Amino acid sequence: MATEASFTVPSDEFPLGTVFKRLPDVSIELERIIPARDVVIPYFWVRGTTIDDIEGAFSEHPGVKRIQFIDSVEDENLLRVEWALDYDDVLTTLTETEIALIEAVGTNEQWTFDIRGDTRSDIADFQSRCREVGIPIALTELHALTPIETATEAALTDAQQEALVLAYERGYFESPRETTMEELGDDLGISQQAVASRLRRGIKRTLGKTLSDVSAPSR
Repeated sequence: MATEASFTVPSDEFPLGTVFKRLPDVSIELERIIPARDVVIPYFWVRGTTIDDIEGAFSEHPGVKRIQFIDSVEDENLLRVEWALDYDDVLTTLTETEIALIEAVGTNEQWTFDIRGDTRSDIADFQSRCREVGIPIALTELHALTPIETATEAALTDAQQEALVLAYERGYFESPRETTMEELGDDLGISQQAVASRLRRGIKRTLGKTLSDVSAPSR
């Protein structure tokens, strides 16, 4: 049965984590792309800074060949990375074991990855491969996909759904708001930037699914 898992690694155990040395308050989110041998997550967002030289904020790392600035919107910066594919890290291990990446968010505290395998043994193989190459992952969640999910629930990661439900229950979407993003972060055990990312992506996916259902022609 298809299985989803969440795991964390220390912030400095992933090549893009070098940015936290200069910009400890930013968050990074990888654009969701299923890893393949020739394309491994080439785009990522850096959120929480308006620094002009965002490329220069990343120190050299053996896992990265080149980082290129693409565009920015207020405090969000889209960049493209060219990875050194001979460097053993989480992404190359995902590629080798053919595990799909659902979401990846990095902060100064840690990186959190949500992944999906066709079977539970696929996740176990991924863990074993990480241990072989010395990647210190910590599995935080493991569960099988269930057929009773609604279409909207299926479109969300567990992390996004948890953040949205908590924000709704605590009155974050009320006017005026009854809680803050910082308070939500404290309850979830993540940074304020990570909360913002999960809410933003979760709302986008929920709206996308809802609007596509509304606009779909009736049979």
